[in-house]
Amino acid sequence: MDLFTRSWTALRTAVAEIPDPDFARPSGCAGWLVRDLVCHLVIDAQDVLITLATPAATEPTVDAVTYWHVEDRPPTGADPLDALTVRLAAAYGDPRLLTFHLDDVGSAAGRAAELADPRARVGTRGEVLTVGDYLGAYVLEWTLHHLDLIAHLPDARTLPPEKGLARSRAMMERIAGAAFPTSFTDRDALLVGTGRSAPTDAQRAELRDSSVRFPVFLG
Repeated sequence: MDLFTRSWTALRTAVAEIPDPDFARPSGCAGWLVRDLVCHLVIDAQDVLITLATPAATEPTVDAVTYWHVEDRPPTGADPLDALTVRLAAAYGDPRLLTFHLDDVGSAAGRAAELADPRARVGTRGEVLTVGDYLGAYVLEWTLHHLDLIAHLPDARTLPPEKGLARSRAMMERIAGAAFPTSFTDRDALLVGTGRSAPTDAQRAELRDSSVRFPVFLG
């Protein structure tokens, strides 16, 4: 629960620090500008609020790791929701309107998470899981998108929390079914492991000698 809050707070802080012109820069999500990614975060925050207000009475069907679906290819932007996100982001016009909306909805999502009982069960995406596992899954979401946000922003001041990076790496390795070489930093393991960046020649050689399956496309 605490790591969810720290990761979400750091991500929202990083968004608030972005100068207006940088919203038109590319993000680490293929085909999305920074403004598109921030709009996606608004939708994510809405999803958190909706899920925390959707109690379930049945036994959990997934946990923080099995919540994630592994896709066989990276996003292409052809998904209707992805296309809608781009149109919504453009409709805001002024980046400050977009950041205001994220701060408004994002703060509410953060408060709802802090007040929620981690043992309670909630339903989302046709599955049931505990609140603790649901928020744990979102540590990976926030961490990856924080890396996406600052991918082309060299002056970004607020970085993902180190513990969030470490937890996200551990989750991704469990999803992949193998551990990345210890020489990989947590950040590199996440970026290479999810196909966000290509491995260096040295990293590629290490990966050939390991059993890790990469990249892992999460959905």
